[in-house]
Amino acid sequence: MKEYSIIDCHCHIYPDGIVSKAVEAIESFYDNRYKGADGRIETMRKNGEASGVEGFIVFSVATTPHQVHSINNFIAECVEKSGGVFTGLGALHPDSEALQSDFDELCSLGLRGVKLHPDIQKIAIDDERMKRIYRLCEGKLPVLLHTGDYRYDFSNPDRMKRILDEFPGCTFIGAHLGGWSVWDEAVGKLSGYPNFYVDTSSCLCDISPEKFSELIEKYTPDKVLFGTDYPLGDVAGEIEVIRNSVKDEESLEKIFYKNAQMLFNL
Repeated sequence: MKEYSIIDCHCHIYPDGIVSKAVEAIESFYDNRYKGADGRIETMRKNGEASGVEGFIVFSVATTPHQVHSINNFIAECVEKSGGVFTGLGALHPDSEALQSDFDELCSLGLRGVKLHPDIQKIAIDDERMKRIYRLCEGKLPVLLHTGDYRYDFSNPDRMKRILDEFPGCTFIGAHLGGWSVWDEAVGKLSGYPNFYVDTSSCLCDISPEKFSELIEKYTPDKVLFGTDYPLGDVAGEIEVIRNSVKDEESLEKIFYKNAQMLFNL
């Protein structure tokens, strides 16, 4: 079997002092249906590299505006210490009164995109406050969004579709195959947009390999990125599922690393 470069495009990282609490929170968000790793950066690297992962897209989510500065400096510091293994995405919060300066600092730190989580930040994906962020990012940085969830209405496919129509010049990545737990609805409404990509995080233990192959075909491999949602997920197992589900070598290369190289300017 051919070996591929692999980039894990969906990794949450935290300072050591809060990592245990953060892992509990992310497990709780999914009603403890997924068992996470210990959340430590060293564990992420060890598990990933043992499975052939050569790069990690890392980030954290700002739940309040005052967290933005410290999170972005923490991510940038981790990227610098990684020796080229990490690529960082920055945090923004739509309620910030200094959104422009937050964005300018994010860019000055060399971060390659923005991570938002509407369901945790409790702001709908098409809220006017979120649109302020999209306007800043349009034509400059990709935006990785948590999307979907049958339990909430913050990031459902109808809301995502409205954003894609309104911001055709902004590149969006819909985590969890475009809509966690509402995969069929998401692919039916969101596939085909030139500015919309998806990642595979927190999906492969919930859907069958056959369903995964079907979703990949509908989005097309040009629009899919590999991601685990660290500290959740089994990196080795998920890589194996993708290798068994996607037989075409060119498509595997796109999913595992080429799409990420293009989107994040690696």
